[in-house]
Amino acid sequence: MAEKKATARTLTVTRVRQQAREIRSLDMRPADGAGGVVYAPGQAASLRVGSGRPSYFAFASAPEDEQLEFLVKRTGESGASPALYELAEGDSVELVKIAGRGFTLDEHEGRDLVFVAMGTGVAPLRSALRHALARADRFGQLVVLYGARRPSDFCYADEVAAWKAAGVELRQVVSQPDGYEWAGQTGYVQSLLDNVLPMLSSPLALICGSREMIEHTRDRLQEMGLPPDSILTNY
Repeated sequence: MAEKKATARTLTVTRVRQQAREIRSLDMRPADGAGGVVYAPGQAASLRVGSGRPSYFAFASAPEDEQLEFLVKRTGESGASPALYELAEGDSVELVKIAGRGFTLDEHEGRDLVFVAMGTGVAPLRSALRHALARADRFGQLVVLYGARRPSDFCYADEVAAWKAAGVELRQVVSQPDGYEWAGQTGYVQSLLDNVLPMLSSPLALICGSREMIEHTRDRLQEMGLPPDSILTNY
């Protein structure tokens, strides 16, 4: 990933929210109060707690938001994730550097934007979506396709109504619905493309998720006729 050189900064946690099963969102702001952090939608920050090993976390906030926001999963990852998950308001985090190319949305004005995310991949998706919503008159239709293993794994449920009110078309899919009440679609997120892409005149796909998910989604988009330069990833 392309890295942006910058002096490390200390961030202060200002709010912690439980977003999903074993996933929390952390709001932060620079401890020195000396201006915001400059980044592009979809980029990631290398964060470190204390003397621990840093890890990359995509910004879930838009560059124009007043505070920085990150999604952190408690288990299944090494590095800074376990320590970050346990932080509380007032605790400190070191922002070591910013990496990734992010999404250059301003270069694609007039296009229909199709955001495709799985799991915590919704973090960079939300960053780009918030950036697009702040200038919605410059884009066509905004479509969010969001997949998770279980219904309890979806994040930002409290924002869904606001997204829809702003004209966003949201479609969600669950790959492992067994044992849960779920009346929506089941399967993998790329399966949602079949009923969406043909309806759009000038689609641009933004994909966020695991490497395997990104590869499968890119393959499906190309099978449907979307050219490679209309398929963007954040790294």
